[in-house]
Order: sequence, then C-alpha cells, then structure tokens
Amino acid sequence: MPKVGVIGSLVWDEIHGRDPATGVIEEWGGVAYALAGLDAHLSSEWEIVPLIKVGSDLAGEAREFLSTLRRLAPGARCVEVPVPNNRVVLYYQSAERRCERMAGGVPAWNWPELGPMVADLDALYVNFLSGFEMCLGTAESLRRGFAGPIYGDLHSLLLGMQGDGVRVLQPLPNAASWFGCFDLIQVNEDEMNQLGPDPMALAADVLGAGVTTLLVTLGPRGAVYVTEGNPITTALVPAEIIADPTDPTGCGDVFGAAVFARLLAGDPLPAAVAAGNRAGARNVSFRGASGLAQHLRGELVAP
Repeated sequence: MPKVGVIGSLVWDEIHGRDPATGVIEEWGGVAYALAGLDAHLSSEWEIVPLIKVGSDLAGEAREFLSTLRRLAPGARCVEVPVPNNRVVLYYQSAERRCERMAGGVPAWNWPELGPMVADLDALYVNFLSGFEMCLGTAESLRRGFAGPIYGDLHSLLLGMQGDGVRVLQPLPNAASWFGCFDLIQVNEDEMNQLGPDPMALAADVLGAGVTTLLVTLGPRGAVYVTEGNPITTALVPAEIIADPTDPTGCGDVFGAAVFARLLAGDPLPAAVAAGNRAGARNVSFRGASGLAQHLRGELVAP
C-alpha cells in the first residue's frame, strides 16, 4: 500500500478565551489536526506513517491518540524522546486572532535520522507546527533524497519566539531556499504578507524555485491557489459559510491535509481545494482533535 509520511509536532494545547463559558481547555493540538484530516480524506489504499517526535511525558497519550486513526500503517508510532513534550498556551483575541506561547524541548530531525525513515514512503506531508521540526539543511537533504511529492505548510517557520515563548510573526530568512524544498506550499494571509508585499511577485518567486502549487488560506473567504503551467493558473475557491462557528483551532491544518489527501487520490486541484475548504468548515463545528477524524467523515462522535 502507498504510504504518506507526516512530519510535524504533536502539541499539548492549553486554550484560553475560545469559549468563555467553558473556561480553560486542554487537549491535543498541532499536527493532531492534520492527522485527523488525512485520516478522513485519504483514499482507502493509502496509509499514514507518523514521523513525529514526542516527549516522554506525553508518549502514552500520543500512542492513545494515534490508535484512533484508521489509516495508520500497521506498527507505525511516534518516536519517544527523553524531554518534555511541546506545549502551547493559546489566548484567543477573536475567532481568527490568537496569541501563542510555546514551551518544550522536542529536538529537530536531522537527515541521518530521516533518510532511512522516508526510503519506503510515497509522499510526505510536512507541517511546521513548532517551526523547529528541521533546519534548512535537513529540508534540502530531504528534497534531494526523496523522490515523491512533498507538501509543506510553512506556518511556524514564519513565527519567531520571544524569551517568554510568545510567538510573533517574522520574515523567513533564506525564503527562496526553503521554497525549493517542497512541491506544494501552504501559507495563510498573514504569513504571506511576511514573505513580501506583492502577492503575485511572491507567487512568481515560489514557482520559480520549483514549487508546482502555492496555496494561500484566507479564513472565511476561502483559499487561493496559484499553479504552474502555460499559462500559470490562479483562482479563489470560496469557503462554505458557517452560521455559528464553534472552534477555529486547526482549520488550516485540516484544510492542507484534506487538499493533499485528495491530490494523492487523483482529484484535480480545484476539487481538492474545495474539499479542503469543506473540511476546514466542518472542523469549525467541532472542538479539539480527539474524535475529529470521525467527525470529518460525518460520523457521530460521543461527547
């Protein structure tokens, strides 16, 4: 069976202000949302292989979460490391704006570690949830050493970290070199603005680095794609309207995972982006990542 490797960080979230009526919420976040999105949208012949390091303090909980995924390859698991797992405190300022403070010590991957692990994989989904999953040199080695398609959600590569752990938007050093490590790149609107003031110039830079498709998520307005070709094609795919959104956490992760899953299934790009929008909209009506894959498939989930 073909396998998609998933590189990212399983993060334990402490969420403030998302729903004042319920107080502080603690639950899995980070790449857990993307894993749920892949699990719900991959076609039946694909399997998921997590390439995820998790701190020993939450290794048991991580194994329990992975056991809920239907598309997980037999025997696949996270790699336990003897450090505290990454934890993030989220303060919601609005439905679309939040402040993040991160702590934890999960180390980055290096190429000698990753090389043997990706040798038998067919595709890679990479989501920079901490921004420290790998350095540029490792990403470049991954690109040279892996022949399959690589999807990159740049996300926290564009977030610096202050001394107290608060994440702040920042430009991406060596952006062109990072672009060249992926076949498909995803950013949100704020991240795009950190990469340059001119969206079309950015798209030209990204495609010029060898990327086939740039995806920019626009929250409730949907997503824009720009894809290589003669001529280059771009379009806005509108989002579904959600009358009473419940939880915006993880929408971009679910969107990207669903898009990549449907592309691996052979869907054309506009249809895959539309599927990503539907998945993101469905995610808004569910709280947390536990049970999310079932919810995304339209199944009933016990509270």
